[in-house]
Amino acid sequence: MFEKRGEGFITRFAFGWRMLRSFGATLAVVVVSLAFGTAGYSYFGPMAWDDGLLNAAMILTGMGPVEPHLETRAGKLFATFYALYSGLAFLSMVAIIMAPVLHRFLHHFHLEDESDI
Repeated sequence: MFEKRGEGFITRFAFGWRMLRSFGATLAVVVVSLAFGTAGYSYFGPMAWDDGLLNAAMILTGMGPVEPHLETRAGKLFATFYALYSGLAFLSMVAIIMAPVLHRFLHHFHLEDESDI
């Protein structure tokens, strides 16, 4: 997926496409996570789908639940595991977005090291 140590930089256009693919992958994780959270809050909550979407979005972004008083035990368990999942999903999304940038940054130093030899 990324260029190897001995290869030069890819073009800015190719790097833009790489960033766009990373953004698309992150967007896919967001959509799947929101769909999963909305369905879970709607089913286990039980909440209306728009309230479930709001809670899922707020938990996924780290803001906290809007409706903290869930009535059922299943709803409380779902909210617990969705919050844990959301923390991991958020870190994964940051890693997906930052990977091309960090790779290009580090690749710059490897190219300089090889030219000194």
